[in-house]
Amino acid sequence: MARGEMLTVFTYDVSRDKKRRRVAKILEDAASRVQYSVFETRMTRQQAAAVAQRVAAELDPGDSLRVYAVGANGLERSRVYGDGMPFETTEGYWIV
Repeated sequence: MARGEMLTVFTYDVSRDKKRRRVAKILEDAASRVQYSVFETRMTRQQAAAVAQRVAAELDPGDSLRVYAVGANGLERSRVYGDGMPFETTEGYWIV
């Protein structure tokens, strides 16, 4: 991981379709979708805060956004089981 970057996980619950599409577009531009409302990427704390602020501006009462930052130690202990997409790596590319 580049200095200062962490695996960052964004997950949302948005009730209105139009808002949900806007939130998804913001996150699609910044991260990789790993499940319907879950995105992962490697970014700095400042980058994650900027993305989160853009998403938060779209939320209505009752909607939510959660942002999890996974440091190197947590990433080493993290696993993907089943047919899930692998974690983003900084080494090369992967094909799904």
